[in-house]
Parts: sequence; structure tokens; C-alpha cells
Amino acid sequence: MDVVGLGALNYDKLYVVTKIAKAGEEVGVKEVRESPGGSAANTIFGLARVGAKTGFIGAVGNDEEGGVILRDLANEDVDINRIKVLDGNSGIAIGLVDDDGERSLYIYPGVNDEFDVSDVDVEYIEGAKFLHMSSFVDRRQLEMQVSLIERIKTRVSFNPGMLCSKFSLETLQPIIEKSDVIFVNYEEMETLTNSDYERGSKLLIEMGAKTVATTLGKGGCYVTNGKNAHLVPSCKTKVVDTTGAGDAFAAGFLYGVLGGEDTHNCGRMGNFFAARCISEYGARKGLPHKRDLEAAFPKPVALQ
Repeated sequence: MDVVGLGALNYDKLYVVTKIAKAGEEVGVKEVRESPGGSAANTIFGLARVGAKTGFIGAVGNDEEGGVILRDLANEDVDINRIKVLDGNSGIAIGLVDDDGERSLYIYPGVNDEFDVSDVDVEYIEGAKFLHMSSFVDRRQLEMQVSLIERIKTRVSFNPGMLCSKFSLETLQPIIEKSDVIFVNYEEMETLTNSDYERGSKLLIEMGAKTVATTLGKGGCYVTNGKNAHLVPSCKTKVVDTTGAGDAFAAGFLYGVLGGEDTHNCGRMGNFFAARCISEYGARKGLPHKRDLEAAFPKPVALQ
């Protein structure tokens, strides 16, 4: 196994609007789109689409949405055998996307809140090259993730997201200090470290992270391993919907890491995946296939 994912599994309901309403406003909905989601799951989906061997650990409800989530991952050859099907409703993410592609997100965790450390197959994780984690809504699951990484030797990548970035650095330190790669956007970096992306990256590396990758929207990304730092420009694309852009970036970056690429080229791959993602509605539709990756990067990248 190349990468195993661990995080919330959600069913995304995306409402396309002319603008995101303020309090008291009424705004019409132009279109409704539905698809499976969840941050770590989107990253795993993106890796599987370009040929990485992947699996996922999490929980869905025994409802129609849970079935769709499982089938979508399985259709990309993601191993879903460690995903629990629990009595109750699957997680739901309600997103509002405006004409500029910007979005706001509301999360109903559903059975994700019932997932705990007893549901995790540690041997399965230790058979992978990477464990890629994203956040849950409930703090109890964060404590479960902290407990888990103290028991494994597998390399870890972590995408805390805005929900998890609101915890203190002290709370997140056990994960940060064992992470090979931390993925954040510039807003999450500011929230998490109270610093800009350069100073914030330095702080996270001082805490033990080996590499920090910060996405900067139109500005591309800033990646550093403490010795080398690179500001990598974005790929030109038409922005339709920014949902899942950071998850797509993580997929591209990790694909580069698995192929033995340096941090600059990993950043380039991350930007490519993100650009493809935001050119379509939803977090997964625009993600590249292996042929797209090979066309964009003529030098072969072979997973090691």
C-alpha cells in the first residue's frame, strides 16, 4: 500500500449561488450538485486515480449516501475494507459556491463522530508507506489520532483544515512533531500559528515537522523542509469552484514524494492537481488521470 487515508467521510451537497448571503439576505440557488467528499478521502481518491495503491479508514452510515461514498472510492480501486458501516446518517458537507468560485462550508458529522481508535487496524497502516490524515469535527477524534500516531512507525502527512487549525499548537504538537508533511492554506497557517506562511512554516518545522506546504491560492504554494524553501507559481486555469483544492494539492504533492521528487517538484505537482480540481465543480471531478499527469510532466515519475 502506498498511502492509507484516515479522516471524516462526507457526502457533499454543493449549492451554486450568485453570491454567498450575509445575515438577513436572500439569494437564489442556480444549481445543486451532489458528490462524495471528505478531505483525506479526496486526497486518497486523487492518488488512486493516478495509479497509487491506496486504502481508507473511516466510517459511513447505513444510508443511501454511505453507499454512494463507498462505491465512489471503490470505483477508483481504493481499498474500502477498513471503512466501517455504522447505524445512523453519513456525514454531510453543505457548500455554497459563488460566481467567483469561492465557497463556504457547513459540516454535519453524522457517524464520523462515532468513529474511535478501536475501529483502526494498526497493522494495516504499518503496511503502508504513508498515513494521510485530515480532521474530524469532534475533538475526541483528534485525541484518537494523537493516540494512533504514537503507536505507529509509518510516515505521516497531516492536513488539519480550518476546523482543526483552530486548536492550539500545544494540542496539535503530538501530530505536528511526527509529521513528514503538513498541508495548510495561508488562512489556516495564520490561524494556527498567528504568523505568515514563512514564519509559520519555520515554527512548525522547529516543532518537528519535516516539510510544510502552504497553498496560497492564485499565488501558488510555499514549500520548505527547513533547509530549502520554494515559492512555486500556480498553474493557469479557469476557476469554477475551489472546493477540494487543498486536498487535490496534497494528492499531487504526495505523489511527488512517493516518486522521490524534491520539494520544488512536489509543489509543482500539487499545483497541477489543484488547478485541475478547481476547473470543475466539486472536489473530485476535475482531478487528473495518469495520462494527464504524464502529459504535464514528460519526465516519468515512478512510485518507489
